[in-house]
Formats: sequence, structure tokens, C-alpha cells
Amino acid sequence: MCQTQPVPNPIAYFMHRSPWWFHQFETLFNHFIELVVPFFIFLGRRMCIVHGVLQILFQVLLIISGNLSFLNWLTIVPSIACFDDLSLGFLFSSRRGGVKERVVQMQARQAAGEKPPLGYGRCIRQVVNISFGLLIAYLSLPVVLNLLSSRQVMNTSFNPLRIVNTYGAFGSITKERTEVILQGTSSPDPNDPAAVWEEYDFKCKPGDLKRRPCFISPYHYRLDWLMWFAAFQTYEQNEWIIHLAGKLLAQEEETLSLMATNPFEGRAPPRWIRGEHFKYKFSRPGGTHAGEGKWWIRKRIGAYFPPVNLQGLKKFYEDRSWPYPVRD
Repeated sequence: MCQTQPVPNPIAYFMHRSPWWFHQFETLFNHFIELVVPFFIFLGRRMCIVHGVLQILFQVLLIISGNLSFLNWLTIVPSIACFDDLSLGFLFSSRRGGVKERVVQMQARQAAGEKPPLGYGRCIRQVVNISFGLLIAYLSLPVVLNLLSSRQVMNTSFNPLRIVNTYGAFGSITKERTEVILQGTSSPDPNDPAAVWEEYDFKCKPGDLKRRPCFISPYHYRLDWLMWFAAFQTYEQNEWIIHLAGKLLAQEEETLSLMATNPFEGRAPPRWIRGEHFKYKFSRPGGTHAGEGKWWIRKRIGAYFPPVNLQGLKKFYEDRSWPYPVRD
């Protein structure tokens, strides 16, 4: 997955080229963490803490090996609940009247059988908590049935409140990486063999073969991720990419701020923009391509979408009630 993840980082480059036995160990460790370790929660205090440590360690390894946005950082949060006050005590001051002393006093009163007075506010809070719990359980029924179904649906809401949903970051993992490269030309004829096509680079996604993969986690470049999804679909399934091409043709500043480079900066806007489809793979460390400073090797698959110009996109925009981009 290191090579085919949405936005690889430099460590993913080396992990992808690790020995075969390391990848087998990764797979085994992954299955152990996800299928066995969760049951540690029910095996007492110590095993619950072990569960928390292993889950956090697993997420940290994922964070190091790729730019998977904030997903892994959020996954760490529930694991903190595996640690009790005693195991987290070292994080708090031991000074008199501090948090640690107050917690110890509360625990002592509970051990002695003392119960806090059942005030009006506490009763309301308990009613709200129980009611909310029952609501979540009721709304979760279709989610659980979907989970058990042979035709499982991902990223779907089953009620208008959208409180409980199905979520899946990656329904399947691709074995090859493809990229859509946007190119522009000032040539009046896009079919002219002499036309010079210049590439737009995105903030982080692969493009320039010699550009080092970036570190951005937990930050999230949404446009780069969308380009990754678009690469294994068609532009008909991702009409927004034609919308993007129109904005680049108009050289809209807001759109260009999402890009790493604008090959037409300080010049007239491009007359045509096209999408080219390439297959990308990591170069081999110490190999010929790496020696030339290339992190990536690519091979053209074909055209992703044909050359388009601003005038030709006018009806496309009107049919979809999109604001027509105007050049400054």
C-alpha cells in the first residue's frame, strides 16, 4: 500500500522497497492488531493497557509510513480510554491540592462507599445519557445489518439526522498507481505535433518525477486526494475535474492557490488544457533512475480527457448551472 496510498511520503518510498519478509511481517502484524488485540479490552486492566499501547503504536507506524490525513490521529483518541488514572498519573503534578491528589481523594471516598448527592442536575444528565445511548443503539441497527450483509455499502447514511453512518477509508486497495497529469499549452491548435504542453504540479501528489514526496500529516490536501480517486475512474465520473480545467484556463487566483506550480505564471493563460493518464511506480533505491534524482518512474497510458478550451466549455458549465469562469 505504500506506493498506492493517496499521498505517499519519503518513508513510504523505502518501506515499499523493503525485503519480502518484512512485508509478510507487516501483514501478520496488521492482522494481529486488528483481529486479536481488540479482545484484550475484556481481559482485565493490564491487558486493556496493553491493547491501548499496541493500538497507539500501530497508528504511529501508519502515520510515519504515509500521509493518511488525520485518520490515524483520530483513531488514537479512543485508545486513550484504555489507560486508567494510575497508569496516567505520571502526567500530572504531585503538588498538594493538585489534580492527582483530588483524584486520590475521590477514589478513597468511593472505596469507602460514599456516594455523591443525587442532585437535580445529575438526574437530568443521567436521563440524557441513557436516552442518547438508546437513540444511538436504535439508529445503529441498519448499520450493523449493513456490516453483516454480503452487499455492504460504505460511506452511507441511513437516516436524515446523519448521526450514525457507515464509514470506510478504503474499500479496496489498488495494486498499481495511476495519476492524472494536467497539462496546458499556448498553441492555437492542440493537435499540432509541435505544440508544447506544460504540466501543472499539485501541492503534494506525485507529478514531477524528481520531486521528493512530502510530509503533511495530519494536514489534508483535499484536491490532491480527489485527484488520486479520479485517476482510477473516468472524467465522466468526476466532472469536477473539467470544472477545475476551466478555472485553470481562466487562471483564477483561488484555484491556482491550490496548485504547487503554475507554468503560465506571468504569461498569458493557456489556450488549451488536457488530462494525461500515467502509470507511476517508485524508482528502486540505488538504481539508475534513483541515480538521476528520480523518486518516480512513469509510463503513459493514454489521454484522460481531451484538450478543452474556455469557449468550448461554456455549454458544459451552463448545463450544470456552474458559474462560467472569466479571465482577468
